[in-house]
Amino acid sequence: MLGAITLLLVYQLLGEIVVLGLGLPVPGPVIGFAALFLTLIARRGVSEELRETANGILAHLSLLFVPAGVGVMVHLGRLRDEWLPITVALVASTALTIALTALALGWLMRLARKGGAR
Repeated sequence: MLGAITLLLVYQLLGEIVVLGLGLPVPGPVIGFAALFLTLIARRGVSEELRETANGILAHLSLLFVPAGVGVMVHLGRLRDEWLPITVALVASTALTIALTALALGWLMRLARKGGAR
């Protein structure tokens, strides 16, 4: 388990280094996750240790929402003052995500049909 956690943290650190080095407007863990994903594709699978560790972390994922909830309570006044732009941004981003997901699903279904017709 320690090896898998170390691996996850190394990829997160790698992402942070890339973001700081290139000045990218993306969180470092996102870049690290993408690098880990590419590594797992190249290795053609996930080790059992990494799988068990990831499942253990995911089992306690709800704990990660505690700091966000505290942040909401700390900035409640600001949220009260700026509720309209926040609501517009949330609704618009949700609608855009749903639309893009539907387009991607349609594209993948057409692609699967073409591949299955052979």
